[in-house]
Amino acid sequence: MSSGGLELPPGDSSHEGGPADAPGGVPGGTPSGIPAGAVSLAGGPAEAGTAGTGVELDWGAEAWSEVRTRAQRAGRAYIWLNLIEQRLRAVVGAVLRPIYEPVHGTDDWVVAAAGPAGQEWVQRAVAVREVSRRKGYLLDSADDNVLSFLTLPQLRELMVQHWPCFEPYFDDRREIELALDELEVTRNVVSRNRALSRPVLEQAERASARLLEVLGGVSGSPSAERLPIDAVEDLVGDRYADVISVHPDRVRLQRQLPAEDLFGGARRLDAIGIGLNLLVQNFSGRRLVRLTEAGCRVRLLFLNPASSAVKRRERELGLRKGELSRSVEMNILHVRRVRAGLRDPSRFEIHVFDETPRFTAYLVEGQASGIAVVQSYLRRARGMESPVLVLRGGGRGVPKDAEHGLFTTYREEFESMWEDSRPVS
Repeated sequence: MSSGGLELPPGDSSHEGGPADAPGGVPGGTPSGIPAGAVSLAGGPAEAGTAGTGVELDWGAEAWSEVRTRAQRAGRAYIWLNLIEQRLRAVVGAVLRPIYEPVHGTDDWVVAAAGPAGQEWVQRAVAVREVSRRKGYLLDSADDNVLSFLTLPQLRELMVQHWPCFEPYFDDRREIELALDELEVTRNVVSRNRALSRPVLEQAERASARLLEVLGGVSGSPSAERLPIDAVEDLVGDRYADVISVHPDRVRLQRQLPAEDLFGGARRLDAIGIGLNLLVQNFSGRRLVRLTEAGCRVRLLFLNPASSAVKRRERELGLRKGELSRSVEMNILHVRRVRAGLRDPSRFEIHVFDETPRFTAYLVEGQASGIAVVQSYLRRARGMESPVLVLRGGGRGVPKDAEHGLFTTYREEFESMWEDSRPVS
């Protein structure tokens, strides 16, 4: 192969081509005129039959499907609302308690902070607390205070009413209020167990993530993370190892996770595959140079375009002879030019392997956590058309037992292949 003076190891003939309030009770009926996208729960028991035969209490398969969808959406929304309420309660307590408690005492400082304008709702919270005490509903002594019985709108009212006390900590009061406004629809729907549409759920998740960022409830800014950890992943992610999303093809992956978001903050980038098109064709050479000069360590492992495995893959995909080989060679030439433009080329390594390709993987590690994008090679599907797994590696939201994580599995596989590969000059 002589194109561009590229010197690659010869093919190995031995390898033949070889992702508020707690909703309580049983789902109830829904009003007529349900918004588009909402789940319309079947109206409970069927209408009464003929006289003397009673009523049919069973739900059919369609009704149970609707019930499950409603419960899934409400449950996801509840997790976000629960986090927001806890976070806002902690913020209100941290700011207002030192001001009112020394004067009014441990039990009465919230009443004093509410003032005449909030007398009705704070007294209602006091009454609910007393009832909960008598009936044994207080399961944690940390909740035996009036603040724990305030709802999200009431916590918001305290913050707005005493905004000068909060202003030193938060830049934009309007942003907080707008996010809470967006959550109020979801809070009312979930607390009354009514149908929650997907668009409203998605709006609530965005507002919650934004509000947690403003209130300082997450480490770092979500805008600075390649893929922010959401509340549900953080709580139940261990059920799915470290898989955080699954996409039917690479096009839909890139709508949610563009190449810039995936690679832009990398401190270490390891990639293995046939041609590594996701990186080479979607992340410019100049951007790769800046990324490497900023301290990122890059290792790229391509399938050797001179190997018999490339020919086998061309036949599987129905490509003309040499078509895939030339495409891979062009990608290698591109990254060689990137490497040549670096002050320290040793931070940018390029290798090739001769074995049958089994998957493509991009292992991207930042300062706090990592993300991997993995695709298996299907016999009749090109890389753009193959299903994609997105994995979380390291940091928050990852199972404590690393052996259950797929990120570690693909990391080990990459290292093994790298040891058996050969460098490109």
